[in-house]
Amino acid sequence: MAWMLTAVLVCQPGMSARAEAGGAQWFHSKEKAAKPGELDGEKRVVHLLNRLSFGATPELVATVKKEGIYRWFEEQLDPEGIDESALENRLKAFPAMNLMPDELLTRFPTGNILRQVADGKLELPADGELAMVYRHRLEVMTEKKEKRAAAGVMVPVLGAQERAGGAKAMVPEKDAGVSAAGPQDAKAVATPAITKAAEKIPAARPGYEELVIKELVALKPGARVDRILGMRGQEYEELRKSLKGPQVAQLMEGVTPEQLELVEAYDNPRRTVEEELAAQRLVRAIYSKRQLQEVMTTFWMNHFNVYAKKNEEAPYLISSYEREIVRPLALGNFEELLMAVAHSPAMLTYLDNATSTGPDSRAAEAHKRRQAEGKEPAGTALPGLNENYARELMELHTLGVNGGYTQADVTEVAKILTGWTVDHPALGGGFQFDGTRHEPGEKVVMGHRFKEEGEKEGLKLLHMLATSKATARFISTKLAVAFVSDAPPETLVKRMVSSFEDNDGDISAVLRTMVHSPEFWAEGEWRGKVKSPLEYVVSAARATGAEVTNTQPLVNQLNQMGMPLYGAMPPTGYAAKSEDWVSTGALVARMNFALQLAGNRLGKIQVDWPVAPGDVTAAETALEARLVPGGVSEKTRAAAMAEVEGQFPAPAKPLNEKAQAAREMQERAVLAGMLLGSPEFQRR
Repeated sequence: MAWMLTAVLVCQPGMSARAEAGGAQWFHSKEKAAKPGELDGEKRVVHLLNRLSFGATPELVATVKKEGIYRWFEEQLDPEGIDESALENRLKAFPAMNLMPDELLTRFPTGNILRQVADGKLELPADGELAMVYRHRLEVMTEKKEKRAAAGVMVPVLGAQERAGGAKAMVPEKDAGVSAAGPQDAKAVATPAITKAAEKIPAARPGYEELVIKELVALKPGARVDRILGMRGQEYEELRKSLKGPQVAQLMEGVTPEQLELVEAYDNPRRTVEEELAAQRLVRAIYSKRQLQEVMTTFWMNHFNVYAKKNEEAPYLISSYEREIVRPLALGNFEELLMAVAHSPAMLTYLDNATSTGPDSRAAEAHKRRQAEGKEPAGTALPGLNENYARELMELHTLGVNGGYTQADVTEVAKILTGWTVDHPALGGGFQFDGTRHEPGEKVVMGHRFKEEGEKEGLKLLHMLATSKATARFISTKLAVAFVSDAPPETLVKRMVSSFEDNDGDISAVLRTMVHSPEFWAEGEWRGKVKSPLEYVVSAARATGAEVTNTQPLVNQLNQMGMPLYGAMPPTGYAAKSEDWVSTGALVARMNFALQLAGNRLGKIQVDWPVAPGDVTAAETALEARLVPGGVSEKTRAAAMAEVEGQFPAPAKPLNEKAQAAREMQERAVLAGMLLGSPEFQRR
């Protein structure tokens, strides 16, 4: 019977008579009266919350009814005035997310960092516990290389040619050593610095039989962490393989979030960063009171998309990109946001502008001269002019595909942005303008002349693009598609464009114009958009009141639904229109998630379904009010009830009190799952 709910998703569901009851009695007296053809009463509240938050909950609906729609909206436009102390307490579990890229890379070393330590180019951290992590990761790296070398695996060597932009050389791994410039014997990873640090680390007792988990648990948390981090490779692997879930919880009981990060980094430093990055995003979306800011952060992270698997450093850069740039400016000025993004290492490396070099730049001329003098190997070349960022800057970030520019303009923009690079990106450096790589001479973009001024050329270009009429239309249309309709009315778009232009690209002003427009409240827009997987998963967690102490099951669900966090490879990001998220497979995946969540089958994510007195009909009424503000159709309700009756036929004989309570709990879980998988819940 579950298929009945997903089969009608593509049809616009109606609102039940029961959900209509009350109507205008909920309408705040100080609010504007709804005009004919506009949503009214509780529908109006639910509609606003479904569009401008990650889902309407009964508690939030009650708050907005009390405060009034526009007052709540105005409070959301000023997020700094909203208390987030409860959220901040939850975010303390992810201390790494407060670090800058260089600090992150030091604490959670990438393979690149480790190779530089092995080569003696970087020192081992002075912190004893962190040094243990480095030592272990270096041992793992060496062991893998030895195994591959023994098998005769060919590996790329980063030689002078590649560093200059040429091809990689290939040599047998047994001859490659730890890195191209490093020791030729893989065991030479034990550099003097590492050896000296290792001498301070107590050697683990030989033989796993002496390692008793009870002994570890008996230690104080700090000593327990030191003991684990001090284990040699084989000893640690034996411990890790022998541990069961409850034992892991025992071992980590009482440790600080920072200590827990070290233990996780012992296994995989980059994965620790990636998991915390996704976790904090979901925790914010589920629990933040600044819902509009989180929704707009998601909008801009998609608009200015950066792919987390672009290179080793990408997730380390994305953390500060989101925290320092996108979230704080999500409701601010568009030009300021565009400028900040253009200077961000995350964007410059993702779209390859960090390596873009002018063909007539001083760096290019110097390279040619060195080649002519025989000081540079023949055939090597510097990275040339890269147009990736220039193209996406105009097509996706500002003007739009029909913004009036040509391929010649793309090339000129790329020239203007040469020299916009990153200072040692592998070490987490910041923006840097390298004048030696900047293309000299005058450039012309869409009829506008830019005299040679180095970095100032780029600043003037970004201002021109940010204030273009084409940009005002492109951004306004994209906002209208995201929050109003897949095909927004031209009257609304024009009004938003005028607001964008009149307010110098103030994002809050454009949103205010949108929300105060009749098109936003049109009855035809009621549940007119299908939730993206992220919107669906987060809204389900919010609606159920789930206690999410481990976000990984939600991350896994998003992966299965085709929307991994920070996982859009193309610069276009994820789709905003319903048609891209509606398919048989996608709807089945959503229904399976809904039933797992409701049935408490998603790890430690727990939902409490109180066993209230009454029959299944009464239970459905209560759950519908809790999970789907605005109600469901009679067709949906009948399908949910039929599913429960099919799974739980009347017992042959009366059940005892305990068995009856268990049955009712199971019935409610199935009912809740069906409602969460309903067409009404999947729409916003």
